[in-house]
Amino acid sequence: MKLVSIDTIPGKNYEVLGIVKGTIVQTKNIGRDFMAGMKTIVGGEIVGYTEMLNEARQIATKRMVDEAEALGADAIVGVRYGSSQVMQGAAEVIAYGTAVVFTE
Repeated sequence: MKLVSIDTIPGKNYEVLGIVKGTIVQTKNIGRDFMAGMKTIVGGEIVGYTEMLNEARQIATKRMVDEAEALGADAIVGVRYGSSQVMQGAAEVIAYGTAVVFTE
């Protein structure tokens, strides 16, 4: 499955199948919370949260690809990511784009 963030794939003709997306709501754990609290004192990257969000993006991307494959797509164009805090200690990550099938 080809994933691109641009809105077209140069040199390819395709038919649009529709919007596809993948979401996940990921929570922190107490170990990450404790280490994050310690980091706020000295500053720097909160590696536990970075890892958590990277994992969430990977899962959201896989779910988006799975949805596109179920439609018979060859690629997803216009791939975007978003995130928001759903509740204290939980973040939603969404991956979305347009599923397309190559015509030539």
